[in-house]
Amino acid sequence: MDGATIVAALASGGVIGLILGLVGGGGSILAVPLLIYVVGVGSPHAAIGTAAVAVTVNALASLVGHARAGRVKWRCASVFAAAGMIGAALGAELGKAFDGRRLLVLFGLLMIGVGLSMLRRRRTAEAPDVRLTLGSAAALLPRLVPIGLGVGLAAGFFGIGGGFLIVPGLITATAMPLPYAIGTSLVVVSALGLTTALSYAASGLVDWAVTALLVAGGVGGTIAGIALGKALGACKGLLERGFAAVVIAVGLYVSASSM
Repeated sequence: MDGATIVAALASGGVIGLILGLVGGGGSILAVPLLIYVVGVGSPHAAIGTAAVAVTVNALASLVGHARAGRVKWRCASVFAAAGMIGAALGAELGKAFDGRRLLVLFGLLMIGVGLSMLRRRRTAEAPDVRLTLGSAAALLPRLVPIGLGVGLAAGFFGIGGGFLIVPGLITATAMPLPYAIGTSLVVVSALGLTTALSYAASGLVDWAVTALLVAGGVGGTIAGIALGKALGACKGLLERGFAAVVIAVGLYVSASSM
């Protein structure tokens, strides 16, 4: 690996971490385009596999803080994650069998959809103590399982964390408030990312050297992003809208250049 590739991988990880620290998530959606167009990973499938590993590491690191703060509903997370892992395993196999250029076109369209969804203001729910008990299982399981399967399928197919789908999915299924949904979603993101990463790694579609550089750059970027986010706290809404616009623009480029 030459020096330019090392710098590009570190810088790409730094960008992902910076976004994660600034707006609290979403940076992983840029991992695949950065790996292909900046780092120079030649295969879309290798880029997706490598991104899946980085997504898993980032999610696990973020999960620690949310778990310590008591913002993780473990029973709900376990059911959602179990269903999602089945979907992710199927999605990963479908993704590996899909033509690389067509996969990138779909990925670009997904980015446009994600960007548009970010422009919508999130609504919070009002039930702070959501638990999957025997009494509530009959009501929640029919919602958690199909949503988990669908989100897992998309996460495995595209090699993304899927937090932008998991958070509203959890709120829809359980009516838990946004802070709990975000914390709980990280359990699911970790599980789905790990499932996808293992599938791609088993097929030799993970560049481990690039992954290490991406994660290392992400650590520094996250620290800088958190510090900058505190300084720009009043501008968070503007930052989120700006990031959404970037995601849409990159998605348009990825789709157009892959047709």
